[in-house]
Amino acid sequence: MTDVSSDDVAFAGAAEQARLLADGVITAPALVERYLDRIAALDPELRCYRVVMADSARLQAARAQDRLDAGERLPLLGVPIAIKDDVDVAGEVTTYGSAAHGPARADDAEVVRRLRAAGAVILGKTAVPEMMIWPFTETVTFGATRNPYNTAFTPGGSSGGSGAAVAAGLAAMALGSDGMGSIRIPSTWCGLFGIKPQRGRVPLAPHDDAWNGLSVNGPMARTVEDAALFLDATTMLPVPAGGFLGAARSAPGRLRIAVSNKVPPPLLARVGPQQRAAVVEATALLRDLGHQVVVRDPDYPPAAVYAQALPRYFRGVHDDVRTLPRPERLDPRTRAFARLGALVSDRRLQTMRAAEAVLAERIMSIFDDVDVVVTPGTAAGPSRIGGYQRRGAIVTLALVSARVPFQAMFNVTGQPAAVVPWGQDTSGIPTSIQLVGRPSDEATLLSLGAQIEQARPWRQRRPAAS
Repeated sequence: MTDVSSDDVAFAGAAEQARLLADGVITAPALVERYLDRIAALDPELRCYRVVMADSARLQAARAQDRLDAGERLPLLGVPIAIKDDVDVAGEVTTYGSAAHGPARADDAEVVRRLRAAGAVILGKTAVPEMMIWPFTETVTFGATRNPYNTAFTPGGSSGGSGAAVAAGLAAMALGSDGMGSIRIPSTWCGLFGIKPQRGRVPLAPHDDAWNGLSVNGPMARTVEDAALFLDATTMLPVPAGGFLGAARSAPGRLRIAVSNKVPPPLLARVGPQQRAAVVEATALLRDLGHQVVVRDPDYPPAAVYAQALPRYFRGVHDDVRTLPRPERLDPRTRAFARLGALVSDRRLQTMRAAEAVLAERIMSIFDDVDVVVTPGTAAGPSRIGGYQRRGAIVTLALVSARVPFQAMFNVTGQPAAVVPWGQDTSGIPTSIQLVGRPSDEATLLSLGAQIEQARPWRQRRPAAS
């Protein structure tokens, strides 16, 4: 039997752990105990988890083992995963990274229900920035979450705790959400494969239409295969023949791929040398793999970020804050952000939503000639812990948007986008490339991502704080 006390099993990934559990090589209770031991040792410094559900995780693992012993087979039976703290788990509060939250939730969110139905064991809920606003995970209430590759830096946000937990070997896989890049940003800086699925792919209920259509739920994983398992277990939309797992295990064929370093206007950002190098190296690799690669920019409308993404983002935060029973407990910067959202009227919001189809058609016209668009994952590395303390909402937003300009546009269009781990910057922080696909075509992103993973394996990379 595999030595469950070994760190290797903690970094094996969800799909491999599911195989080991099904084959009787490891047991679900022993696997959960390994993660709980690692969390106890490492999380006091990293602060990936807002709450660790140790007792219920042990009970779930024991029940999973009974089912395994009885010969039952489910895609994630006995696999320990983490849930972002903007998603409801029955019996736990959903804090949104704040002390302003309400009581414990009576029911699981639909995505959690589906993950449990696939056999997953819920380890705990992961840290987020207050109201999921920022690409750094630091709050007055719960403190700062640190990047396991370099603890002086943030892992990103808003799914920062989820990213850090998977990277540090404190969960096999994690649920994230992405309204302005919140899966792809921490997946980049934590060296993970993260995919923002097609809007409507993964359930948001009971928080449907979060951030006025910008936000989706999705996986943050050690491997492409892990992410495919998650999507197969949670999808609400039709899947390709063989499912997403089949896509991840299939060659993509010869694709036509557009490479673009263009920052969507009117954002101002300088793509750093390591981030630009990742795209250059990816271009060479994709050609070596037999794909046709062209340099071509999407036709970004000149003011789409200001006309669509930011107003819907501000108003979404405003609407979320209105649901809180104790908003006076929010950080002043969060309250200022929510006040800006109040300026976005219902009528303006309706106009924006009505205009989305025309904007998306313009941006996606590039897919008339190509199958995938490749961009840098981010323009720069993450901020240092405490880097934005005592900054106001607008100043903070301006500073952070220069680091992460490549995400929000594809939240507006709703199409799938994934980040693939690449190298590391001079601070030891991972870099990535972003793959953007046609609407509802996660399958091509998974197939291409798996091909890149085979050519440039990243599964065995481990951060210093692990």
